[in-house]
Amino acid sequence: MSDTAIEVRGLTKRYGDDHAVAGIDLTVHRGEVFSFLGPNGAGKSTTVEILEGFRHRDGGTALVLGEDPGTAGRGWRARIGVVWQQETQVPALPVRDLVRHFAGYYPESHDSDEVVARVGLADKARALPSSLSGGQRRRLDVALGIVGRPELLFLDEPTTGFDPRARRDFWSLIRELADGGTTIVLTTHYLEEAEELADRVCVIARGRIRALGAPATLGGRASAEATVGWTVEGRRREAVTGAPTRVVAELATLFGGEVPELSVHRPTLEETYLELIRDDGGEDTAEGSTA
Repeated sequence: MSDTAIEVRGLTKRYGDDHAVAGIDLTVHRGEVFSFLGPNGAGKSTTVEILEGFRHRDGGTALVLGEDPGTAGRGWRARIGVVWQQETQVPALPVRDLVRHFAGYYPESHDSDEVVARVGLADKARALPSSLSGGQRRRLDVALGIVGRPELLFLDEPTTGFDPRARRDFWSLIRELADGGTTIVLTTHYLEEAEELADRVCVIARGRIRALGAPATLGGRASAEATVGWTVEGRRREAVTGAPTRVVAELATLFGGEVPELSVHRPTLEETYLELIRDDGGEDTAEGSTA
């Protein structure tokens, strides 16, 4: 089995004269959590919908689990799971029965009761979807997305509207799925979510990739200069340096121990992201942590 889950070269999609996707190249490895970031209208959703087989591309090549998503059949579709940004429209069945119903669409599904428990809805197994809270309903969407035992799971804004505790509980579920070998493609506006979960992050703006890499190194974060700050005689001082450890050591010697109000700051993922899309000109709705 290939180590590659997704292989894209020169991917394009036009709407009239507008290039929603303007020549994207990327590779997603099996077992990886891969996150898309970008402002509204950047081309993230269009790219993902092409990879899911729900939208046709105008150019380039795409292989998902070894097949072209534009022509792949039912056997291929049974190997992927999708959790949409909007709630899945479902019959008015109790949670347990609903998950069992969806499991019947797949040749090798998980046990439905195990899935209900896995997403934290065991105590709501007899409840109707209409009676669930927003966070619980989102967990039901995930249950429907994973019951078919997907090799590849697409998550589109999965924690929108979650309170901080529900979001962190959901992150634990995603880590568990990833640890079990599921490849996950995550689209999110929560920068902390991408930093917490993703092995690699892809920033898209105006239909093009602006940066791709591990969250800690994206856009040169790891090698970016740091700002060392301290206070002397009531005045705040700062030094921008590529060697913050040396500067802190020199300050410790100067002050004979503790440095007053010492701080060391490197660019955050949010700062790096905003710089990468600075000239995009579109609306940016990416969010920092609410936790």
